[in-house]
Amino acid sequence: MRRRTLISASTLLLLLTAGCMVGPKYTKPDVPPAPSFKETEQSQNGDGWKVAEPSDTALRGKWWELYGDAKLNELEEQVDPSNQTVKEAEANFRQARAAVRFNRAAEAPTIAVAPSAAAVRSSANAPYFPSSLVNNGTGDLTLPVDLSYEVDLWGRIRHTVRASREQAQASAADLETVRLSLHAEVAIDYFEVRSDDAQEQLLDDTVKAYGDALQLTKYRFEGGVSPKADVAQAQTQLEQTRVQASDIMVQRQQYEHALAILLGKSPAQFRLAPVPINVRAPRLPDIPVTLPSELLERRPDIAEAERRMAAANEQIGIAKSAYYPALNLATVFGVEGTSGSNWIEWPSRFWAIGATLSETIFDRGRRRATTEAARAGYDGTVANYRQTVLNAYQQVEDNLVALHILNTESTQQHSATASAEESLQLSQNRYAGGVDTYLQVVIWQTAALTNERNDIDIMRRRLEANVLLIKALGGGWDISQLPRV
Repeated sequence: MRRRTLISASTLLLLLTAGCMVGPKYTKPDVPPAPSFKETEQSQNGDGWKVAEPSDTALRGKWWELYGDAKLNELEEQVDPSNQTVKEAEANFRQARAAVRFNRAAEAPTIAVAPSAAAVRSSANAPYFPSSLVNNGTGDLTLPVDLSYEVDLWGRIRHTVRASREQAQASAADLETVRLSLHAEVAIDYFEVRSDDAQEQLLDDTVKAYGDALQLTKYRFEGGVSPKADVAQAQTQLEQTRVQASDIMVQRQQYEHALAILLGKSPAQFRLAPVPINVRAPRLPDIPVTLPSELLERRPDIAEAERRMAAANEQIGIAKSAYYPALNLATVFGVEGTSGSNWIEWPSRFWAIGATLSETIFDRGRRRATTEAARAGYDGTVANYRQTVLNAYQQVEDNLVALHILNTESTQQHSATASAEESLQLSQNRYAGGVDTYLQVVIWQTAALTNERNDIDIMRRRLEANVLLIKALGGGWDISQLPRV
């Protein structure tokens, strides 16, 4: 009766103390306030963004389909199953998720068995004292079962499980950050290739036009109307443009190679047929821009930083628990016999049970240093979290202002290009009529080509800023998509 009372009292004590947890309670730190994005105060007529509405779903899932390009959609679909960086991040997440199961196992007792069978024969000539104890050997069959369990008095195990769970969620957010970055990079490189295709087409058409102009100057020279200098100038202009047409192919091929790697292929396995970008294309798709406070829930890199901050907070609790005693329970039971006939009989049973309460008395400041290191690690993750938020604000603002200004530039550049083309036509007519020298034609040829190339480049930059704005807004991701591990 006394034994049962003692066991009941011990069990009650364990239940009462099992709920104790040392260490600070986690609360998400404040971030620098930003009631709205500064650049959203600018006009958005055709800028490529809009104010997000509560029911807006434009950035859900496959955001790249907003551009209406079938080839881009085809390439984007190949990223997740083929890109090696995505596979590495996915493997890191699976590893982190397995670590949760590993640490969670400490919440239950560990049970082990170690059956053994042995036979021993002693020498009859051994110097036994007294000699009557001489025997011819013994047999031994044992089946022990060991059970050990650490009682989580101060929450060390629970802190460890929470930390591993938060690290796994951070790894999942990192996977989403990798996916978002790679999908954005595919879109940017794709638009770079299409821009180079447009540049190449423009330069090829210009080479043909300059070739016709060269032929005209030769006819005029042979007819004694124009000097030899006109022919030299036309020849120089033609060759310079041929160099530019050849040079643009270097950049185009390099972007094509980059796309191949993003799709998990070698450059030799990938070809992208040339399709020039249309600089007179309709306005860019409007990207819904949220409030800065909502951005904290939509950026996977911010979610990653926040989860690692929470995990670092748990490390403080783990370090603090080392100051308190550790209670371990252990028991062993089983059967042991000298032969198969008496091995499993009731008298063959054996058992032992005990508890160990251990406490470190002196460690020369080791626990204090560990706790200080954990606090410093947490402070570092807080600073990283706040810096990640600030970077996110900057990226949104940068691309909003880029879209706004580039939209204005595009309109201005269209006018400049049209004016340069008209001036070129007039100078060619005046040259043909003998009013101007060929130098005037060369000047306006250069001006027209420069403006036409600027038209293409501004369209490329607008598309790039549009994609980067999507990336800065999280690509439609939401913190609710973090897995429960």
